[in-house]
Amino acid sequence: MASSGKIKPEDTSNELKTDRSMKLILVTLGVGILLTISILGLAIAILVKVNTNKSSTITTTPKPLDSILAESIRIDDVMDHLNAFQRIATSSNGNRAVTTIGYNHTLNYITDTLAANTNFHVSEAFFPVRQFAMASDPILISSINGVTKTYTFSKDLSVADFTYIELSTRANFMAFSNANPPVAGRVALVKRGVCAFSDKGVLAAQNNAAAILIYNDGVTLDRVQPMAINLGQENVLPALFLSFPVGQALADAAQDSSTNTGVQLVINLVDLPLSPVGNICADTPTGDATQTIVIGSHSDSVPAGPGINDNGSGSAANLGLAIALAKLFQTSTYPKYKYRVRFCWWGAEEIGLLGSDYHVKQAKNATDVGERLQDYLINLNYDMLGSPNYIFGIYDGQTANNDTPSHALPGSNKITALFRDWFIRQKLPWNHTDFSGRSDYGPFLFEGIVAGGLFTGGDEVKNQQTRDYMDQMLGQGMGGIAGALYDPCYHMACDSIQNINVFAFEKMVQAAAFMLENLARQDDLIQWLYPNGRPTRSNNESPQRKYDSINEYFGMPYL
Repeated sequence: MASSGKIKPEDTSNELKTDRSMKLILVTLGVGILLTISILGLAIAILVKVNTNKSSTITTTPKPLDSILAESIRIDDVMDHLNAFQRIATSSNGNRAVTTIGYNHTLNYITDTLAANTNFHVSEAFFPVRQFAMASDPILISSINGVTKTYTFSKDLSVADFTYIELSTRANFMAFSNANPPVAGRVALVKRGVCAFSDKGVLAAQNNAAAILIYNDGVTLDRVQPMAINLGQENVLPALFLSFPVGQALADAAQDSSTNTGVQLVINLVDLPLSPVGNICADTPTGDATQTIVIGSHSDSVPAGPGINDNGSGSAANLGLAIALAKLFQTSTYPKYKYRVRFCWWGAEEIGLLGSDYHVKQAKNATDVGERLQDYLINLNYDMLGSPNYIFGIYDGQTANNDTPSHALPGSNKITALFRDWFIRQKLPWNHTDFSGRSDYGPFLFEGIVAGGLFTGGDEVKNQQTRDYMDQMLGQGMGGIAGALYDPCYHMACDSIQNINVFAFEKMVQAAAFMLENLARQDDLIQWLYPNGRPTRSNNESPQRKYDSINEYFGMPYL
């Protein structure tokens, strides 16, 4: 198995040619790194380096996977689903984002594949979402002591001073201020960091801000230009994202009591109707419906690209698990599970975890047996499983948000440990990764449902220590590239089938299969996951995190 395509047997007659090719590739990589090539170039370099070193490491005798389900899954079958998602995106304007034909075809592919390959009960649930489109380019003008400056908007963020934020509302006004006045009626100027972008928007709205300007923090070179983000379906404010230089200059001026600083915003939008977005769930026909294991992944991409790693990889893995389990259940030698398994594909994760949040809210108010929140024992989430400069990342239960119900923590920590121990037995490197609710497990965990999952990395940078550790475990040259993003094509058009590291993807699918089978064979899964019992939140509790003041949350001036 290779990270991109199949390994071919070595041809000893061409050994000299191979050695020369290897040297040429390594020289090319070295020159590329020294010249700090583009993000896409880094992605290609990572793939080349992994591929050219893998044959000497991964062709050893496979280690037992501790799971019949894991042994039964063929990575070629799972890759077939990823290739189908790529074909859908290619024929659908290059993406599979919600409210697009590519997304609708993705849902059709999932339901058709389940119907053709399983006897599971498949259901779809639709919910409305706001659509967003700019009617014209936004305008941002500053005025500092009467000196005006008009900033550059561009869809090419590398040259832009600012960009619009998805789900911004309309604006056409000028706002002035001195340093740190009351926020009501002013424009909140907010630096990236500390909390989620959507939370910043919520708090600004709660304090009656007229608009919000978020700017990058400039901590590293890749955090200088403006970002393409959204503030979620509930946003009620005009919103723009600024580059670090523009934002910092405005912040410095606003905090200087001797200056009179203001901004003019013009944001014109197209009036669009609400659009239906779907969740898909497939239930095993056997197993106790009041004790359900939920396996989740999101089915949508961002508009910028096909989303084959994010999150075609999780969606394909979910399909692979479901089909493999259905086939095993049809044999006489593989006992049925005591617990029902529900495989779900959530919609609209990329615009705010909307599908999983909708599902959890519906389950919280449901009365039918098997559909109630109390019927769910655990949610396992698989989002981005094939990053080219990968890590084997395990959600770390120790980093759950402080507002996570305490009864969900012991089980979540057990899931972390169970994944970790599997990677150790497989002699594979592993890393803890953030568990703060940024993917579709978040709504489940907040409601006190044990959660866990895997992640091969996104827009974070792989450090030297991690690279060296992976080299030590996998073989020299197999640790990827230090100083490069885990996924250089994260939320970009190049997140295509070529962006998948097949070796990493296969190991993650096997780990997910092991986890499902291990949990499903527990004699008393409730007691194992919830040794202290499992009360639930009341229906009127809000998930909004609390802060003593807007200054504690933002710590920044207003315009």
